Amino acid sequence: MGRRDRDVSALFKAARQGHRGSIAQLLSAIERGGSGARDVGRLAYPLAGSGFSVGVTGAPGAGKSTLTSALVAELRRSDPAHVAVLAVDPSSPFTGGAILGDRVRMQDHALDEGVFIRSMATRGNLGGLALAAPEAVRLLAAVGFGQVLIETVGVGQVEVDVVGATDTTVVVVNPGWGDAVQANKAGLMEIADVFVINKADRAGTADTRQDLENMLALSAHPSEGGWQVPIIETVATTNTGLTDLAAAIAGHRSHIEASGELVERRARRVDDEMRQIVLARLEQQAALLTTGKTYDAVRAEVAGRRLDPWEAARQLIESEQTTSDTE
Repeated sequence: MGRRDRDVSALFKAARQGHRGSIAQLLSAIERGGSGARDVGRLAYPLAGSGFSVGVTGAPGAGKSTLTSALVAELRRSDPAHVAVLAVDPSSPFTGGAILGDRVRMQDHALDEGVFIRSMATRGNLGGLALAAPEAVRLLAAVGFGQVLIETVGVGQVEVDVVGATDTTVVVVNPGWGDAVQANKAGLMEIADVFVINKADRAGTADTRQDLENMLALSAHPSEGGWQVPIIETVATTNTGLTDLAAAIAGHRSHIEASGELVERRARRVDDEMRQIVLARLEQQAALLTTGKTYDAVRAEVAGRRLDPWEAARQLIESEQTTSDTE
């Protein structure tokens, strides 16, 4: 066992004993990617089966952070399990880190040793957030967090992909939202297990509920596996409706556990993750194949019309395979 392996093993052991600094270091290794992330993943994967993940997404301004904070408090009141929050933020163009740090959100939980909050951003490594987030969730589950919440800043494709790879997905909207076309474009209808109308003390709540009910009635998703997607009204700033939201999440968990859907969902996610890893690795190899002296020589042959592009690509791939075989 090398020094790096020993260091990761020591950090993982400390994290399993509740040492927050070690958890943070392991999460940083996952964000950086590379061999360090793989070392963490190998240790976490066998122990991550007992954790349950909940995604919280919705358009910017929907009050997701306030709602997530209130949900954490409700979960801690109703369930002794420790709760972790991954706040998925855009990458900073300067540091590669999350623009919105965990220091500025969810301050009410700072003294609760049963809550761990971390901002997370892609840093341009293998697979980006789409692969780093599942690894992070598995790590947090492996070190003892019974529930892991993933909250996204926006509803772009990356965020939808990340939050959709959770056991239960909560989609947050506000009164007056109600645009079925935009919802379908963002993929929200396909991933929602629970809808939340946050800021439900505002005008337009009844119309928004009707819009969602109409959308659900036209969608094939709501009755999948027999689950009827509930619509919960909340006012996160006053903790209104949080008990109902926690109950809806628990109800969905019970449903997919009893029906076997949870096992099937996780199996599909692992299949998708493996395909993403293969594709990401192939993209890395392709980037290497299209640089250097060999590529320049082949490109010159194509430019001189002595070689067609398909034959050129075949030769590049075969040259890489030959190099691998001789190493």
